[in-house]
Amino acid sequence: MSLPLPDRCNVLIAGSGGREHALAWKLKQSPRLGRLWVDPAANAGLRALGTACPQGLEPRNRFHLERFLEKEDIRLVVVGPETLLEQSIVDDLHKPPHRLVFGPTRAGARLEWDKAWCKQVLRTANVPTAESRTFNHQQLDAALHYVRSRTDPAVVKASGLCAGKGVVVCDTPAQAETAVRDMLEKRAQGDAGLQIVVEERLRGQEISVLALVDGGTIWMLDACQDHKQVGEGDTGPNTGGMGAYCPTPLATDSVLRFVEREVMVPTVDALRREGIDYRGVLYAGLMLTHSGPKVLEFNCRFGDPETQALMARWKGDLLEALWHTAAGTLDEATIGFTPGASCCVVVCAHGYPGAPRTGDLIEGIGLAEAGATGADRVLCFHAGTRAADGGGVVTAGGRVLGVTAVGADLRSARDAATDAARRISFPGAFLRGDIGMRVLAPVVS
Repeated sequence: MSLPLPDRCNVLIAGSGGREHALAWKLKQSPRLGRLWVDPAANAGLRALGTACPQGLEPRNRFHLERFLEKEDIRLVVVGPETLLEQSIVDDLHKPPHRLVFGPTRAGARLEWDKAWCKQVLRTANVPTAESRTFNHQQLDAALHYVRSRTDPAVVKASGLCAGKGVVVCDTPAQAETAVRDMLEKRAQGDAGLQIVVEERLRGQEISVLALVDGGTIWMLDACQDHKQVGEGDTGPNTGGMGAYCPTPLATDSVLRFVEREVMVPTVDALRREGIDYRGVLYAGLMLTHSGPKVLEFNCRFGDPETQALMARWKGDLLEALWHTAAGTLDEATIGFTPGASCCVVVCAHGYPGAPRTGDLIEGIGLAEAGATGADRVLCFHAGTRAADGGGVVTAGGRVLGVTAVGADLRSARDAATDAARRISFPGAFLRGDIGMRVLAPVVS
């Protein structure tokens, strides 16, 4: 049964970070948008775009949240973070035809919150991925024996959700042994690390390929490249993402056709065989190896900071696209991207990716958005911010702002985004100045 998009659709965005600010910014441009409600924990930028929901989004509040959704006639809930998907928010609130929720059910989102299960799905679907073994906290000795026996570097991953920080890329067996002990013995990742995946370390460039999926139809979006490590030159520990750009020239037409045919389609088919009607975003983190693209991981929601780069170039009505995805009628949507390129540079707080310093006044947001040479536009998407009691905006998290520029090409977009991000100031602020440089040759003067 087709579920037409209402002429005026009230929307709740569940999630409080930079991804949700970017989605809200684009949703506000829809002529179909009625009232926009935002997460009660929304950052300062997101809160400025909508009305804060008075109900918490945690599982214990679902009954009261559902009553609130009914009272305010909220027809679409857009779920941003993976934690809410794992907590069954879609299962609880998706009530067609009156109300739709954009995002997969908890069973579908298991691709992200259970990496060990994801590996099983990939193997049964013959999706190219790294060779791996899975161990639980009762198999510490077996896991240690396995990493000691390896002659090649390994990657050790907590199977559960760790906000992008549960992956240790190792150069030696000793480093892998330490990572195994940290997770299984010392519980460094808590319950998320009670089961781990140890896999071969793949070599090559990494890209992010996102697609909208409505259970059957798959709509590929422009491919991005994220930058996970905290330091320039891809050094230091993994973070939630220090910056991203799109489209990436690494995702050629042949690469995207391969990913759609050999990764996305068989994965959706495998989920369907499991009885899972997957609707939402399917995000494949891929390594472009010498033998072709291989899946590193799946995420089941829009990426952060990929979303900032994607929304800056999104062409068309985002509300329409999200509604049709949730309704199972994605073939009726119109989706495209403006020409050129976009780049997001994340400005972080001192201490990140560890415990960040918070409460510092942020200056320069207006100056950054005023533009930079070579940019069509500059947007400051808030992430870890909050409105100060006495006015202004202060830091409230590790990743503070995603400064995003759109330009005629990648170089102009990344130069503009980097220049604008450097206009942001607060004590201890830092950023990576090399976002996009993996694929850009240095300019020789």
